[in-house]
Amino acid sequence: MKKKLIGFLILISLAEISTGQIKDPREQKSPKQKYIQVEAQRRLYNGGNVKYATYEPFETRTIELLAGYTPPKKLPALSKYGGLPEHRVEATGFFHVTKIGDRWWGVDPEGYLYINVALNSISMGKSDRNQKAVETKFGSSEKWISQTIEILEENGFNCAGSWSDAEAIISANKTAKHPFAYTINWNFMSTYGKERGGTYQQPGHTGYPNDAIFVFDPEFETFCDRQAKKLLATKDDPNLFGHFSDNEMPFKSKSLDNFLALPESEPGHKASVKWMQEQGISKEQITDKHREAFMALVGEKYFSVVSKAIKKYDPNHMYIGARFYSEEKNHAEFMIAAGKYLDIISNNYYNYWTPDSTQMANWTAWTGKPFIVTEYYTKGEDSGMPNQSGAGWIVRTQRDRGLFYQNYNLALLESKNCVGWHYFKYQDNDPTAKGVDPSNIDANKGIVNNDYELWTPMTTLMKELNTQVYSLINYFDKTKK
Repeated sequence: MKKKLIGFLILISLAEISTGQIKDPREQKSPKQKYIQVEAQRRLYNGGNVKYATYEPFETRTIELLAGYTPPKKLPALSKYGGLPEHRVEATGFFHVTKIGDRWWGVDPEGYLYINVALNSISMGKSDRNQKAVETKFGSSEKWISQTIEILEENGFNCAGSWSDAEAIISANKTAKHPFAYTINWNFMSTYGKERGGTYQQPGHTGYPNDAIFVFDPEFETFCDRQAKKLLATKDDPNLFGHFSDNEMPFKSKSLDNFLALPESEPGHKASVKWMQEQGISKEQITDKHREAFMALVGEKYFSVVSKAIKKYDPNHMYIGARFYSEEKNHAEFMIAAGKYLDIISNNYYNYWTPDSTQMANWTAWTGKPFIVTEYYTKGEDSGMPNQSGAGWIVRTQRDRGLFYQNYNLALLESKNCVGWHYFKYQDNDPTAKGVDPSNIDANKGIVNNDYELWTPMTTLMKELNTQVYSLINYFDKTKK
């Protein structure tokens, strides 16, 4: 990349830009322009009902608008995992993370610096329409996964995120030219809860009584040890990026109140009462400081038990968290507790058009660990789908979805603490499917439609960013010194 002197750029108003369909940034760029405007609808809550606001413009940064950035004339040859061969550190035979200077990196099994660029839910749709489309387009499930991996790699993805068909990927890796990394979510708490009784389905995740997980149950630790024995099957697989333990659990600032409200016979209630006695306080004396401390206690208990079980049966792979989704990620005491046991912090990070730089800095400052964003997405109005389910933004076009992707991930790369992202997801919801999660009913979330056809206006822009990740890191590291 050519070295250029980068001056301080002043953010200017872009009110003159049309609020209609966004033109190609190449047509709008000027020497002083740093952003374009993309219109989007943000999700609102009204008495528990989800609604969307009217369209409003959001500042959107793209590769084309990076002052002083010159895309490489030739993309670098990457390692078989998608790592950067020109930079090598200690190879452990498995994925891990390291910090070099002030930037965190993933490291692939061969020791090459690596950014984890993943897609969630890489699996075949289960509806009749999806199954017929697989037969028509691919001919078999084996051909589906091999061709799908080829398409994903062509577009710069190098890993499968949560809810992906790990068995199919493992099988495909046996004969592939080079492997495709994957993750597994073991659902320790939610599986225990279903066996125990008392859990229920909420949109996007498992619900628990009073938002109080069963972490104080004396049987939970025994269950985790039994559940973790399943990790032996992939313990020696270098293609496994890491383990998720659960998804979107209710780590709440009012956990103390929630646990106290459980029936007196519940272990969670007994634990909260005992903790209050140890603090020498009554219900009337509870402060926010006490709530913060108890929230951290819940995290400490959960992560210590689960981490112990994971590392007992698989010391080779990373424990990459429980996919935080709510307020927990912005509570220092809780994050400090979690950071003791995690190799990477995983956050499902919605409702931000551009990731917040202060929050991203805090996550690593508090935990001492890098992070990955494990869910985020937009839905295109031009898909013709209702787009009312799920947490993502609504935008007008597939191209706008790609512009969002570039803007969002440029901020992640710029943070220096992010070692990857997992976009949600592979395939659109199918409104004809039965028995699906209520958050996945009718929305254009995927990079492919229900006939397994790419949304190319979107994936063109995704590919542009994905394939230039290492060049963009070099750019940010030079310009932010």
